[in-house]
Amino acid sequence: MKNFVQSDLLQSLPKQFFASLVEKVGRVIAQGHDVINLGQGNPDQPTPGHIVEALQKAAANPRYHKYSPFRGYHFLKEAVAAFYEREYNVKLDPEKEVAILFGGKAGLVEIPQCLVNPGDVVLVPDPGYPDYWSGIALARAKMEMMPLRAENGFLPDYKELPLNVAENAKLMFLNYPNNPTGAIATKEFFAETVSFAAKNDICVVHDFAYGAIGFDGQKPLSFLQTDGAKEVGIEIYTFSKTYNMAGWRVGFAVGNENVIEALNLLQDHLYVSIFGAIQEAAAHALLAPQDCVNELVELYESRRNVFIRALKDIGWDVTAPAGSFFAWLPVPKGFTSETFADLLLEKAHVVVAPGIGFGEYGEGYVRAGLLTSQERLEEAAERIAKLNLFHDKV
Repeated sequence: MKNFVQSDLLQSLPKQFFASLVEKVGRVIAQGHDVINLGQGNPDQPTPGHIVEALQKAAANPRYHKYSPFRGYHFLKEAVAAFYEREYNVKLDPEKEVAILFGGKAGLVEIPQCLVNPGDVVLVPDPGYPDYWSGIALARAKMEMMPLRAENGFLPDYKELPLNVAENAKLMFLNYPNNPTGAIATKEFFAETVSFAAKNDICVVHDFAYGAIGFDGQKPLSFLQTDGAKEVGIEIYTFSKTYNMAGWRVGFAVGNENVIEALNLLQDHLYVSIFGAIQEAAAHALLAPQDCVNELVELYESRRNVFIRALKDIGWDVTAPAGSFFAWLPVPKGFTSETFADLLLEKAHVVVAPGIGFGEYGEGYVRAGLLTSQERLEEAAERIAKLNLFHDKV
C-alpha cells in the first residue's frame, strides 16, 4: 500500500497530550485493576428524559429527513435568544447574532480560521482548554499565553502582557467557569476585558461551556452581560454540560454580528446543518422548565463538598472550585504533575489529569473531575490516603 504523506498543516497540529493518558489508563485496566477515572471531562449523567422524548418525537417528522437549512432552523435561534433573555437579561437578534454549532468545540476550533491570518497573535489562557491551540494551529497563527495564577483568582492580568503583544493580538480566548481551575469571573474582570479588547482591537471569544455550573449560590456571569461586550466579541455555549448532551454535538455562538456571520460563512463550506430533530430537541431543552439543570448543579455541588472534605481529611491542602465540574488540586512537594498523576494511577488506581497538559502554568496541579458517584469520590480519597503523601491530617 502506498504511504501518502500527511500535509504540513496536519503535521503542525499540537500533540494530543491526553491520548497518552488514555493509553496508560487502558494498560492498568487491562491488568484487571478497578480504576476510578477522575481524569475525564465526560458527563456521567444521562440526558434528561423530556429532551430525549422531544428528539424521539421529532425524529419521526419527515421534515427533518431532508437537508436542514445551512445555518440552522430559525426556531432554534429564537430559542437561544429567549434563553439568553431569560437567564442573563441579554437581548439577541436571532438571525444576526446567533450561529448554530456542531458542539462548542467546533466553534472554538473554527473561530481562528474565521478571523486571523498566518502569523497573527492570539491570546490564550494558561492553563486552558487544549483545543484552543488546535484552532490556532489550523489558522497558522501565533499563540501568546496569559498566565492564570491562584493569587489572581485564576484570571489573566492584562497589565502583564508586553505592549507589543497586546497591540498585535487579533483574538483572545477566555473561559469562565474555568476548565481546568474551576474559577469564575467577576463583573469587574469582564468590564476590564471589554476595555482592554476595545483599546487593542481584539475579538474576545468567551467559552461558556460550564455557564450553568456555579456553586455556593453564585450564578456564573455571561460575558455578554457586560456593557460593550457585543462590540468586542462573542460567547460560545454548549448543550453538553448544562443538559448532559455531550454526544448530541450541538451548541451555539452568540454576540457580535460580524463574527457570527464569519462563523456562518465558514460553516456554509463545511457542513449542511445539524439533523433537524436534534435542533428541535435542543430548542425544547432551552425553553422547557430548567428543573433538571438545577438538580444537576446540586448534584455536582454535593459531590464537590464530599470530595473536597475527604481530601482535606487526609491532610491535602485543597481549595473547592467555585464552578465547573472540576477540582484543581496542588501537587505535593517532590512531584511534577505528571509523576504525581502516574503515581496515583499505578499505586492507587485513581486517574487525574496532569496540569502540564493544560499549559506551562498548569504545572504543579492535577485536575480531577466530579463525574462519578460520591461513594467513588470518597473511595478515591481513601486510596490516595494509603500512599501516605500527606502527613498533616486535620
